[in-house]
Amino acid sequence: MQRLLRPLCTARLARPSNSRFISTSTIPRLTVPNPSHASQTTHLASVNRFLQDDGILHIQLAFADDKSSYIQELLLNLHKHHSHGLPLTHSADRGWMWDIRPSPDSFQSNNHQARSETMEEFPWHTDCSYESEPPRFFALQVLQPDTCGGGTLSVLNVDHLLTLLSPFAREWLFTPNYRIRVPPEFIKNQGETDIVGNLLATNPNGKATQLRFREDIVTPLCDEAAKALAELKSVLLGPAAKQQILNLTPDLMPRGSIILMDNGRWLHARNEVRDPKRHLRRVRWDARQFVTPAAQLGL
Repeated sequence: MQRLLRPLCTARLARPSNSRFISTSTIPRLTVPNPSHASQTTHLASVNRFLQDDGILHIQLAFADDKSSYIQELLLNLHKHHSHGLPLTHSADRGWMWDIRPSPDSFQSNNHQARSETMEEFPWHTDCSYESEPPRFFALQVLQPDTCGGGTLSVLNVDHLLTLLSPFAREWLFTPNYRIRVPPEFIKNQGETDIVGNLLATNPNGKATQLRFREDIVTPLCDEAAKALAELKSVLLGPAAKQQILNLTPDLMPRGSIILMDNGRWLHARNEVRDPKRHLRRVRWDARQFVTPAAQLGL
């Protein structure tokens, strides 16, 4: 049964004080009637609150914006008025914005094809898991949806996922026992091709757990870390996790849609792209150290 997005207006921001997880059948949604909203105080407060509380927000633009001017202005004002960090550059030769569309021979960075530039499925991951300071947030703007039934964006709440893991797995995922390779298209400095760190951390206010994960670039450095990683991958493919997945099909994410996500609180994935004209644009912002408090490392 298709899950639906729930439209919300700015005036209705209250949420139950005992709410722990966002509902699996709804995602907060705001409609933006014109570009000037990117600098309006009430709109900025709404966007910031949804990102802080739910870690996810669907914005629907009611105007054409092929240059992604709205989201760029929005992020500058979130930086100015709500202390969000500025957007990140994607690689040594790319700026804030990254075009996600199939490209068989024209690559955006370092003469290497990024996985997002293929039509292949992209399994569960968080963005920039290979960075010592990954972005806390990212946004995807739909410029051209997949009109052939593919390219569905799936999201999974990390808090839900962690309830399915054993204490052993959670403890070892907090330890810096994982080598994470930097994909060649995202190498910013020659010689910096990997990092060593943890896959779980707490966010800056210490109230939520953050995950970084992309299976094909992670190597565990000890047996315990390997067992924890294997459990994480098994749980991701299990029936309990599948029940919590939200599938944002092209019908739910038409042209002009923007999905904003907390990169550590939500995993995302994409199935096979079927329309070679599918075109999304991505921006990442608010880089933070991915560190674990010493109290977590009680092994």
